[in-house]
Amino acid sequence: MKKTMLPITPKLYEWSSNPGDVKKLGAHRAARLVFDLLLIDRFEHALLELKRADCVWGPVHTSVGQEATAAATTLALQGGDKVAGTHRSHHNFLTKVMRHFVPAAWNPAKDALPDTGREAIRRSLAEIMGLADGYCGGRGGSMHLRCPEAGFLGSNAIVAGGIPLATGAAFAEKRLGTGNIVVSFFSDGAVNQGAFHEACNFAATWDLPILFFIENNFYSVATHTDSVCAVSVLAQRALAYNMDGHVVDGGDPVAMYETVKKAAKGLRAGGRPCFIEARCYRRYHHAGDQPGSAFKYRDKEEERRWAKREATRRFPLQAIAAGLLTEADVARITASAEEGVRAAVEACTVPGPPRTIRPELWPDKDSLTVGLRSDGAEWKGITFSEGEDFSDFTDMKYGNAIAAVTGRWLEKKPESFVLGEEVANFGGGAYGATRGLPARYPDRVLNTPISEAGIVGLALGAAMNGMRPVAEIMFPDFALVAADQLFSQVAKARHMYGNTTQLPLVIRTRIAIGCGYGGQHSMDPVGLYALFPGLRVVAPSDAFDYIGLFNAAMQSLDPVVFLEHHSLYDETAPVPKDNLDYFIPFGKARYRSRGDRVSVVAYGAMAGRCARLVPAWEGAGVSVEVIDLRTVDMPGLDLETIGASVKKTGAVVIAEEAAGSMALGPRIAARIQEDYFDYLDGPVACLTSADVPNPVSRVLEAAALLDDDTITETVTAVAHRRWK
Repeated sequence: MKKTMLPITPKLYEWSSNPGDVKKLGAHRAARLVFDLLLIDRFEHALLELKRADCVWGPVHTSVGQEATAAATTLALQGGDKVAGTHRSHHNFLTKVMRHFVPAAWNPAKDALPDTGREAIRRSLAEIMGLADGYCGGRGGSMHLRCPEAGFLGSNAIVAGGIPLATGAAFAEKRLGTGNIVVSFFSDGAVNQGAFHEACNFAATWDLPILFFIENNFYSVATHTDSVCAVSVLAQRALAYNMDGHVVDGGDPVAMYETVKKAAKGLRAGGRPCFIEARCYRRYHHAGDQPGSAFKYRDKEEERRWAKREATRRFPLQAIAAGLLTEADVARITASAEEGVRAAVEACTVPGPPRTIRPELWPDKDSLTVGLRSDGAEWKGITFSEGEDFSDFTDMKYGNAIAAVTGRWLEKKPESFVLGEEVANFGGGAYGATRGLPARYPDRVLNTPISEAGIVGLALGAAMNGMRPVAEIMFPDFALVAADQLFSQVAKARHMYGNTTQLPLVIRTRIAIGCGYGGQHSMDPVGLYALFPGLRVVAPSDAFDYIGLFNAAMQSLDPVVFLEHHSLYDETAPVPKDNLDYFIPFGKARYRSRGDRVSVVAYGAMAGRCARLVPAWEGAGVSVEVIDLRTVDMPGLDLETIGASVKKTGAVVIAEEAAGSMALGPRIAARIQEDYFDYLDGPVACLTSADVPNPVSRVLEAAALLDDDTITETVTAVAHRRWK
């Protein structure tokens, strides 16, 4: 056997500072660093006191013991750089907003804390306490902090959930040529999550300007990292993605400052993304003010050992020893930090005992739904159209319409791009949905890894940072791989972050029912997607509707999911000649036929199937009104059109190809019966496919799917008022 050493190029480094490095920091930077360290410490302890007084609702994950990771990193960054954090990110948030709102020339050893700094502390505290004047209006609280003007992208309660978002932000910074970098802070637990690995692979493959920063405090809640991770040096993960890794002492802010500064310089010069692992220690239990030893998963000696290494204790003494600050300077800085925190607490509470929240600071209950979706300002000046608004038509296949209107937006908007698996191959993707576009826009139609969470998360981060992504999920079932990113991130981000972000994001997916692809490629996900009101969901039934709805989606500042049925791709329909720029509004259904005996409600391919059955029904003496929903999310449901039809016909059939448990029909039926019960002659009939995963067998799949005979039998029975 021949053995050859492979030429692996990435390196792993460990960094530490010496007294000379401390001196090189300079008096001004040393003073700001001491202030940030002490501000975080005093702020977190004040929060713990407020929690004990029941003035903070929900968990409080403090960063006591981890202050230096935030203070040193922020000091090393430039103003336009972005930061994303975790559920334990008060320290990252506080230093980033202070760096933005407090003038760079401010010297805490000499000057009083500016009003802008006091205000930043107060609003940070208000957000964690859930108050209206917080940076997210109190909706984000402790774990979902965001301040876009300060470059804080958002903290995230899902372990590793924010890493793809940060990677998407780095993609946007690179594409927009800003020269800014992104720092993604996450914990030791995140390196075992799939989203982390998918994001790292994207970043490394596309050379994105992102620094992955592991705050390794050695414990998840009570489980030590050594017992759940195969490597003891977490930065070693970098090597798998051809990135350099750096290890620093989390209590050595000078080493961290220098390491981040060097890494940031390399990223700005076009270097590869990299890792920093800061080995720090969470002084208190996961969420609270008790030490971990109180819960028996670590001992007091370990805690004493780490306490001696904390930067809040070590660095002020180092700065004094280096001649950068005097004891009097440190005393002034300490007093300034304490006064800023004290003022914030007093502004938000009424002194006790017991201390309580000022009642006038709570958010207005009427604001609860504000920001769930865009306020609609993007529609100003937009004219919506229907088929009767045009006179000159040409026939176009559904699949060609997808490619044509996508290309139109790539032509109009340089910030738009397409990403997904195989989208740039075969001249137009696996199904022709990008036909001709890879050749025209080779740098904006991007093949991705097989990485659904990475695709959706990157698209989200890019959309939140000035881009207009069109992301393809090859099959709806694969969205379950990206479930956190799609449902817990994309669908919630605008509302969770207090309406501080726009989300111009389109996600396309192709329903493959009836192709023999089996249980894991044949899902109609409408009922699942419709559970999340932050998503707009549309199901165009022909090329005309696809173009108009896609234009609306690309104009929208909300995330829009397109459900495309495979059977429609080769279907031809008339579209306006030489016009790819018309808009069809969300929430407006379309009549596919008119009648007065039964209302048939459908969407997507089923709408066309039902429309094609109308002549046979009419020949049998049944007058049917077919309503094509187009928009299938519940907030966007066109109940007005449905209701008008119900008032006329008195009977409703809802027909879907989705499996019973995944169907939308029962929810629509409930709304019809709540709002139009007096007009109904009988119960609403809900038709679905069998409630099973689709089998591969041709015979069994056909048996599972809703067929035309069943639809006809049901429509006839309802028309003659013999249903049920």
